[in-house]
Amino acid sequence: MKIEGFEYVRVRGTDDVELNVAVGGSGTPVVLLHGFPQTQLMWRHVAPELAADHTVICPDLRGYGESGKPAEGYSKRTMAADVVAVARELGHAQFALVGHDRGALVAFRAGLDHPDVVTHLMCLDVLPTLDMWDVMHGTSAAVGFHLYLMAQPPGLPERMIAAAPDEFFGYFLDLWANDPAAIPDDVRAAYLEACRRAVPSIVADYRASATIDVTHDREDLAQGNRLRMPVTVIQQDWGAALGFDAAARWKVWAPDLHHETTTAGHYLAEEAPQQITRSVRTLLTRPRT
Repeated sequence: MKIEGFEYVRVRGTDDVELNVAVGGSGTPVVLLHGFPQTQLMWRHVAPELAADHTVICPDLRGYGESGKPAEGYSKRTMAADVVAVARELGHAQFALVGHDRGALVAFRAGLDHPDVVTHLMCLDVLPTLDMWDVMHGTSAAVGFHLYLMAQPPGLPERMIAAAPDEFFGYFLDLWANDPAAIPDDVRAAYLEACRRAVPSIVADYRASATIDVTHDREDLAQGNRLRMPVTVIQQDWGAALGFDAAARWKVWAPDLHHETTTAGHYLAEEAPQQITRSVRTLLTRPRT
């Protein structure tokens, strides 16, 4: 399945990894990064709307969808460098960046590592990696069991998930959607088929978030590196549910922050596409200080 009206191209990221990229529209560029367990198809409602007056670029992250799946290289730093390389290859030295879930973690890292490239940043339904691990404790951490499973050394997580991939990935598609109709059967089938072919790389992506990504975040925090661009964060009210102040945690990283909670489920771009489209347009009007 494809985003209607978009052209699909193969573009090299870092380490010669080829990424599958949907491109549409014209105007100032906006890059949209998908989450787990999805592909670029999750932007099928938002991307065409933004393409009315923007060049919209929707890659499959390395390891996902139709993009290359190397055995290693899943730090968010490397994945962020992929995004910058893709945009540059398509002729864009700067761009606004929107990420959901795993894509939001890549977007966050791109904003820290490439502040002169990322003009505006939106992150949907995540905390920064370091904060995510910090707030997970006690029985409330059970909600993130998959994070701990895929953080284990190579071997067991891959075998366990590969034994029942549709049940594993489908569990999250079902559990995290407040509106199941937002992910119709054909889209759900496309996501599951893509994940079925990507178990080792998806696990590698998550494993990096328990290892090298934490190291990179700690280094940035200690060095005072912060997001310099206007930042919007939209997420479910996990703070209230798990006992932390999500906005305060984001404010540490993003001085120019707009933070809001939503009643939609985790799959915001599919459950509340009009809200997300409006919020992206509003973000792009904010001047960089």
